[in-house]
Parts: sequence; structure tokens; C-alpha cells
Amino acid sequence: MRLTMVGTGYVGLVTGVCFANTGNDVTCLDIDEQKIEKLRRGECPIYEPGLTELMEKNIAAGRLHFTTSRQDAYRDAEAIFICVGTPSDERGHTDLKYIHAASDDIAATLKALGPAAPSKTIVVKSTVPVGTSLAVRDRIRAGAPGVKFHIANNPEFLKEGAAINDFVKPDRVVCGVEDNEAGEFFRTLYDPFVRNGHPIYIMDILSSEMVKYASNNFLATKISFINEMAALCEAYGADIGRVREGMCADKRIGSAFLYPGLGYGGSCFPKDTLACIMMGDKSGVPTQLSKAVHEVNQRQRDRFFAKIEKQFETQGGLRGKTLAFWGIAFKPQTDDIREAPALTLIRKALSAGASVRAFDPVANDNARHELREFNAKGLEIVDEMYDAAKGADALVVSTDWDDFKSPDLTRLSGVMRHRTIFDGRNLYRPGQMARAGFTYHSVGRASVKPA
Repeated sequence: MRLTMVGTGYVGLVTGVCFANTGNDVTCLDIDEQKIEKLRRGECPIYEPGLTELMEKNIAAGRLHFTTSRQDAYRDAEAIFICVGTPSDERGHTDLKYIHAASDDIAATLKALGPAAPSKTIVVKSTVPVGTSLAVRDRIRAGAPGVKFHIANNPEFLKEGAAINDFVKPDRVVCGVEDNEAGEFFRTLYDPFVRNGHPIYIMDILSSEMVKYASNNFLATKISFINEMAALCEAYGADIGRVREGMCADKRIGSAFLYPGLGYGGSCFPKDTLACIMMGDKSGVPTQLSKAVHEVNQRQRDRFFAKIEKQFETQGGLRGKTLAFWGIAFKPQTDDIREAPALTLIRKALSAGASVRAFDPVANDNARHELREFNAKGLEIVDEMYDAAKGADALVVSTDWDDFKSPDLTRLSGVMRHRTIFDGRNLYRPGQMARAGFTYHSVGRASVKPA
């Protein structure tokens, strides 16, 4: 099939590369000329394991193309996937200007091709409030009257750091359509990816849009729930690790996304939870659980930072202290720092008068840009994990990269000013840290002092 991806961000690029890898002819469209030139050279703009290699392979095979020309991208495409950004504000209100711009561009091309042109399938793959795909249909119809096309919705369920595997071996594929022809298009397109027996769900468009929000909101709920239980464990002296073991042995509960920590971040869970709250407010349907999920998540960062402040309250507070941070990305295997808990903690520490020295295996450049107002004002981002800890009064583990899971504790002790660790990901055993001479704080477990 001849497919076009509108947007070369995370969703558009991963989707386009994976479709090209099964033999489709894919064109990726973006208005950023410099980005397109880099992509043509095989330079991947995002960090995603395996993506660069797969992209290079399909460029060399002649199946993957990049362009800034809307006419070239749309003219011969059998299907056009809208994969543009849908940013939201702090209340969850979604900005659809990129969706509208893509719709207008598609309408202009369809109008120029005329009613006699073969019908195309227009697929909204961006995460959008329920009803947006039908609004896209109406907008294109108004801009290209009399031209036939199919509208559809196809939400993505890609985990950053595992996106390639998620795409080629999906748990399920969800497609919202208005007619059988569009349903058959999706069955044909996705057949190479569901030979493991996992299902393709063909449903109405409104339900398809809601599936994405409901899924992410539920996973966010699990994270906030386990963090709330961790807070209770700390208050009563229980161990969240043991509680989790006993709890997750129940098959009705399972273990996925029930890990205590600093709360969720990234581009999906915060935005999609807020979007559910916004849709509830707009429709007059209270979303009290979603609101609580969001509040617990935000409070989790404050609770953890309060532990750091308490450690130093008898030492004149954080002013003049140095905190080391291991991890800046919101999760491992990505350079994405959107809504990353580490950023919240770093900003709080700097505002309290502390100096911060941070390291992340892949997100350093993004962090330097995001925190540029603090550069040379107490913030240093370094390129080696033990360099970050040099002279530190405490180490904060904020992302659970594999690099941090088995550190050289002797070396770490030798470079730190004071042997204190705040482990926001529960990577280490408290007893192990006490024997190594560290004061150790984690999430949902009792703090320990050197043995």
C-alpha cells in the first residue's frame, strides 16, 4: 500500500518505519525542512532502541521517503495517517490547531484531485478528544465538497523504549470506522502484525477514540494507587515491596504498573488523564476518580521532596548543599523528559538553594535545553554517573535505568561528601545499603542508617 504519515514525531516516525518494514511504500511528511533533511540522511531525531537501524534499512530499500511537499505526500497515497501533536494545557484542554491544519491541507489536495479520483482513507492516529475524528471528516468535506473518502481512527499504544516491539507484536489493534471498506483496509494493513493471534478490534469511531483515554487513565490509576498504598506503608511501618508481592499474586490484580515510585510522567498518562477530566467537565459527567489519580500523582513528587528536605532540616536546610541526580528522563530507554518527575525535583532543589549535578544516559541534551534558565546557576549536567555524585551531600535516583541498578558502592562512597541516597525507584535493598554505610530512603519502606 501507499501510505502517508503526517508528522514525523514519535508516533508518525515509528508508525511509518514499521509499516515500511512490512513492504508498504511510506512517505513521511513534515514542514520542518531541516528535520526532513536529517531523516533523509538516516539521522533519527528521537532516541528509541532499534528505530534508527530499521529506518536506515527501509530508506535503503526504497520503501521509506521523507518530504515537505504536501502535494507529493497526499496525491498518490491510498491512506493518510494524521500523526501530529495534540498538546494540552494544565487543565487538559487539547490544542487541535495541528489537526485542523492537516485537515485543511488534505482537503485542498482532495479538492484539486476532484471527485473522479480514487477514494482515500483518512486516519486520525493522534490522540484526540472524543468526537475529533468526525469533526475532521466534516472539515474535509467542507473543504472538498463532493469528493469521496473514508474517515477512521486508529489510536496508538506504544510504550517509549519498547515502541518497535509494541508495534510489530501488539496486544491488540483498535480501529474506528464508519463503513466496512475502511474495516477491510485495516485488516489487510495490520495482518502482518497480528499473526500471533492477538485481535484487531473494528468498532465505531467514538469508541475507538475513547479506548485510548480509558486505557491510559486506568494505567495511571494503578500507579497512583500503589503510591498511595506506599504512603500508608510508610506511615504504619509496613513494607510496600512485601505488600505488593502478596497483592499481585491475586490473578485478578496482576503486577503490571503496580510499582511504587515518583509517579507517572511522559507525554501520555498526564495528558490523557487530564483530558478525561476535561471531557467530564465539558459534558457534565463528574470524573472524581480521574481527578484523584492526577492529584495523587502530583502529590507524590512533593512527598518525596519533603523527605529530602527533612534529611537536611537540622543542617541548615538545602541551601549550600549539593544533590546528585541519576536519571532525568521520565522512564528508561527514552530521552523524553516531558512531565519527568526528575525535573520537578531538580527545580525544587534549585529553588531551595541547593546545587544540582545530574546525569542521564541519553536525555542530557534535552535536559540542558529544558533547564537552560538554571545553567550556570547551580545546575550542572554531566556525562558520567559517578561524576554526578562527586562531592554530593545526597544522591537522588530518579529514573530506573539499568546503568544504576548495580552501582559500585565502594566507588560511590569514595566520591560523595555524605553517604545519603534517596531512591525514588526502589532499586536497592535497604539492608544492603545500610551495610555499605549509606543512609537510605526509598518509597513505601522504612528508611535505614549505616549498620
